[in-house]
Amino acid sequence: MKLSYWEYKTWLSTIDFTIIGSGIVGLNCALQLQTKYPKAKILILERGILPQGASTKNAGFACFGSISEILSDLKTHTEDEVYQLVQKRWEGIHLLRKNLGDKEIGFKNLGGHEIFTDQQEALYEACLAKIEITNSFLNPIFKGHAFKVHANTFNFKKIQNKYITNVFESQIDTGKMMAQLLRRVQSSGVMLLNSLHVESFVDLAEGVAVKTNEFEFTTKKLIIATNGFGAELLGEEIKPARAQVLITKPIQNLKIKGAFHLDEGYYYFRNIDDRILLGGGRNLDFNTEETTSFGETAVVQNKLETLLKEVIAPEYAIEIDQRWSGIMGVGPQKRPIVKQVSNHVYCGIRMGGMGIAIGSIIGKELADLV
Repeated sequence: MKLSYWEYKTWLSTIDFTIIGSGIVGLNCALQLQTKYPKAKILILERGILPQGASTKNAGFACFGSISEILSDLKTHTEDEVYQLVQKRWEGIHLLRKNLGDKEIGFKNLGGHEIFTDQQEALYEACLAKIEITNSFLNPIFKGHAFKVHANTFNFKKIQNKYITNVFESQIDTGKMMAQLLRRVQSSGVMLLNSLHVESFVDLAEGVAVKTNEFEFTTKKLIIATNGFGAELLGEEIKPARAQVLITKPIQNLKIKGAFHLDEGYYYFRNIDDRILLGGGRNLDFNTEETTSFGETAVVQNKLETLLKEVIAPEYAIEIDQRWSGIMGVGPQKRPIVKQVSNHVYCGIRMGGMGIAIGSIIGKELADLV
């Protein structure tokens, strides 16, 4: 596509900062840069009509890690690394709430409950035995005990008779959050162009040459905030991880409220608008779900429906309303990658499925790094 003189002059000349990705990280980075450099020309490029990836496709969990996930992380990370991960999530949620406001993001502190199936008695008992020491370990972050035992008040079936609840976990309305972020960014004067795929970039002496599927231009600084799509442009340790989701039609007299984790976080569900949203299952077929292609598979969707009808809501008449998928960014370590890649290129990727919790703070770290 050939652009006019006016289009180049207005949108693609004398650009100070170009951000690839209009998700949680990219938008927060833009807002921070605009505050630091109010006269700078800032451009965001987004490959989708709406933010692609996971930012508008997630489950809306403001979470910090279930107890089984934290105990699992302690097997592959040091205590200090796990502590820092949880602390960053806690601080990130507070920054998100401060920046946008609880009402504007639909924030509700209903607790986060981990449930264990009948077949997970050993895992359940191991987690029960570690509640006290885990609470002590994380107490300096939360300024209180996070985990407690909770009776099966929602009457789930085929599970251990109690949950382990994190009283600080909450939920948000993902759509409200992203719409508010987009409004803030656009009203600040930052420019956003959608449906553009960045194919490559080249470092220059005083900037970066960027090639998209439609045109080429130069920018003084390039910031890559594409999370699960980061490997397409960078040689970093990151892999895409597709997360499949379904949501029911409204359910009359639905009593389930809160955020729920199952099977070390590989499944998750919540209430929203008198519906149940349920996602996960990539552990059923890691190889297939390691993809940047959106879509659903029968093996995962069938498992989600089985959990819904046999474990989560057997007493309700359930009809599936919608199905979708999002692309996360994961790696051998859960620590996000926030770094300077070259003279004029920076990245903030690999959110590890915790974009809501850490996206705001990663965006800020990126802006501070630049």
